Amino acid sequence: MESTEATKGIEQAATDTQQSVENSQPNSPMFQAVGVIVGEVTFSEDRATIAIGSKKYPLLYISSKKKGYEGLKKEIETSGISNQRLIVYPKFTHFPRKEQPPHVAFQLVGFDKKRKGEAISEQLFDMEFKLCGLWQFIPVCKTPCISVFRNFSEQRLDYIKQAEPAKKVKFMKSSHLPLIWRDAPVPPFRFNPKAEKEEQGRPVFVQIKAKFLPHRDVFGFDSLLAIPEEKAPKFLKASKEEKATALSQKRDKRDSDTTAAASATNQLSPKPKPKPNKRTQ
Repeated sequence: MESTEATKGIEQAATDTQQSVENSQPNSPMFQAVGVIVGEVTFSEDRATIAIGSKKYPLLYISSKKKGYEGLKKEIETSGISNQRLIVYPKFTHFPRKEQPPHVAFQLVGFDKKRKGEAISEQLFDMEFKLCGLWQFIPVCKTPCISVFRNFSEQRLDYIKQAEPAKKVKFMKSSHLPLIWRDAPVPPFRFNPKAEKEEQGRPVFVQIKAKFLPHRDVFGFDSLLAIPEEKAPKFLKASKEEKATALSQKRDKRDSDTTAAASATNQLSPKPKPKPNKRTQ
């Protein structure tokens, strides 16, 4: 129990420390994807959504932001105004087939209370995002993406060293945000399986403003925030071996749970009554 609580504490500390680093060093290049959306927010018993135009998107939150989530809910109940301006992280889930569009959701960071000093809320217009990451193609998306990885910190590294494989991979999960960027100053990196490692090149690190386009569920380039850089900030990324280990453990757990459920069902099922033996006349 103590070990579990300690791990949770380290994970929370890693997240909180990184947020404080990002807030205290606004001019330092870092991986980031944050923006402002406006829409009709609806709460149900177990979830929330935000309607942007004709589309509805899941509105998520993490435990450290639950206070903000509850605050938004109370704000809407008190004011009766469901159309809200929210600060969010974009969450895109891609699928193995390129033809299948990604699942789009937004993770709540905060909501606009018209207070001065809220940097992101003041810097960005409605539906505008600050995207900082690697400009590249990924295998499961036809549109090139800005790939946003976990920024490196010593506390995060300490957490990763102690975490279980599945939690480790989940913690280092990257976000790949499809972007339409015509006349980009540098082309998106595309991996060439036929080329030698030395000839591959590498994706550049870009910092841009982009508009979210709900009719296409992609971002559209707006403006450069800085000159593209060949060297990216330090970041954390799960290796193929770590992903394979986490996947293997996930499958083993699923098989174990299935076997346990089947065993429990068999134990609860009534046993058939034995047929009476016929006596020989």
